[in-house]
Amino acid sequence: GQRAPRTRRRDPMTDTVIRHAAEADLAPIAAIYNDVMRTSFTIWQEEPTSLAERQEWLEETSTMGYPALVAADRSGVLGFIAAEPFRPWPGYAATWEHSIHVRRVSRSRGIGGWLLDAMQATLGTLGAHIMIAGIDSENDGSLRFHARAGFVETGRIPEVGQMRGSWRNLVLLQKTLTPLTTGAPY
Repeated sequence: GQRAPRTRRRDPMTDTVIRHAAEADLAPIAAIYNDVMRTSFTIWQEEPTSLAERQEWLEETSTMGYPALVAADRSGVLGFIAAEPFRPWPGYAATWEHSIHVRRVSRSRGIGGWLLDAMQATLGTLGAHIMIAGIDSENDGSLRFHARAGFVETGRIPEVGQMRGSWRNLVLLQKTLTPLTTGAPY
């Protein structure tokens, strides 16, 4: 059978722990989110998020049973990952979309990979079959990161969003978490 992930995992070399997001994490989560929004096209939002908006997000996430994880060490939250069903209809129940963001000074240290691995394990316990990533077409770093993690490009949607006065293109990637057991392959 499939082994359920532990809710807390510690890396003895870095003293980094992966755990469920808590209210005390919301200020650093908002800071990471706003930094990513200001410095890239990763988040298609132009107004900074507030602590109140992050509180509402965490309450809704918790109420719905959607996972939100953080990586943290003695310096605080290093990054976070959250997932929710890809679409609201029952036929999509085993397909989840995620977003992942790492504090700028903590990038390229394996934090993103560790968060992604933990989310994949968590989603496995929720019966997930497919994990989706929607990434801006110019976000080469995230596209490479997801490709290294086994995600494959499944589509491109041109000019689907706007940010800072320009049309943005979305790349959809997916990873199969469990093998196909019924139905026809695509």
